[in-house]
Amino acid sequence: MTINRKLTNVSAGVPGPKGTQLLALRNQFVPYGVGNNTPVFVEKAHGSIVEDVDGNKFLDFAGAIGTLNVGHTPDNVVQAIKSQADLLIHSCFHVGMYKPYIDLAQKLSEITPGKFPKKTILLNSGAEAVENAVKIARKYTGRSGIVSFTRGFHGRTLLGMSLTSKVKPYKYKMGPFAPATYKAQFPYVSNRPKELTEEEYISFCINQFNDFLLTEVSPEEIAAVIMEPVQGEGGFIVPPKRFVQEIFNICKKNGIIFIADEIQTGFGRTGELFASTYFEIDPDLITLSKSIAAGVPISAVTGRAEVMDAPSPGEIGGTYGGSPLGCVAALEVINKIQSEELWKRAQFIGNKIKNFFEELKLVYPIIYDIRGLGAMVGIEFINPSTDQPAKEFVAALTKKCYENGLIILSAGVHSNVLRFLTPINMLDEELDEGLTILKESLQQVVGQLVTEVK
Repeated sequence: MTINRKLTNVSAGVPGPKGTQLLALRNQFVPYGVGNNTPVFVEKAHGSIVEDVDGNKFLDFAGAIGTLNVGHTPDNVVQAIKSQADLLIHSCFHVGMYKPYIDLAQKLSEITPGKFPKKTILLNSGAEAVENAVKIARKYTGRSGIVSFTRGFHGRTLLGMSLTSKVKPYKYKMGPFAPATYKAQFPYVSNRPKELTEEEYISFCINQFNDFLLTEVSPEEIAAVIMEPVQGEGGFIVPPKRFVQEIFNICKKNGIIFIADEIQTGFGRTGELFASTYFEIDPDLITLSKSIAAGVPISAVTGRAEVMDAPSPGEIGGTYGGSPLGCVAALEVINKIQSEELWKRAQFIGNKIKNFFEELKLVYPIIYDIRGLGAMVGIEFINPSTDQPAKEFVAALTKKCYENGLIILSAGVHSNVLRFLTPINMLDEELDEGLTILKESLQQVVGQLVTEVK
């Protein structure tokens, strides 16, 4: 099968001559621990197209790990950044306040789930949002315990690592970790015991959580439960709605703050403006980042006004938190998502990807599970002859994809899940060409494996 390429071109090789030179410098001056998923050195990008220093053009199905829901360099965002840079780049909100911070705080308080009064603090990164959400919850409740879930990911800071499940590469030999952090079991419906129906399994998981509150930590000691409505790094695992709602209700009953970590699921990605809406819950606190500002570093914690007001002045914040550039970029991103109703486009993209893989699954039994909400889609690969996660296969597939002009990432505790984080305003022809490249790459990797076996 030959791809009729219109948008992509990798004739210079990956990496090409300039990329190879930069890779040598990267290895000389950048620490080994800074991971890179591809050997691509990006020079410019727009929409869903990335061009590297050698002139190779790629379709972007990774979106900077879910940061670019409205694509690269959207015109309205670029113009807003340029205009703001002429006026003010930084004054530190703690020293000299500015209107864009107030405008964005108001906007986030208005559009996040829940009709109650809300307030917002603006920060720099997703991990920083998580850290501050925990501080706020502890201050409000006077309790210390924080419960996260198996396979969850909440950042690489000390507390973020403590709440994160995957040991390698995020936690190995990095301890000791923050105290008073606990991990409850998160449902994984496609991997449930075969003797249980889906409803029986959901009830089992809820009972597990209730037992957890008897055997691991008492509700009276828990300040907050933090949950990704859809697990990202953990493998794009969508929990049953009944499970999420029951955990939320347990929190309400016991005075526990429910924190929805929507850093990856927010801003239209899951087919709703926020995934919490799909699960019909109104979190006490919600952490936001990634696609909030089309790549400009900024994050937020938005939540119930009385909870957010618990810390005293100076107890939360940071020098660069809520920079003017990030604020105006975020306001433009939100306007674009809302005016174009891009969550509906996310539903269309997600359905097309799922249908595409349902057809491939009939031919390739290594495709085990197809799941996700909206345009947050994960494809899990299991070796049918051994029933083991096909980690090496997925690694070979992502490599073959970028060699063919498509950037896409893996996920999951076993790194055996192919994850889709395309811009949710991606054009039909871009999506079609990307899926064609993916199909050809899959065929090539399968063919290579067959040849190696022979």
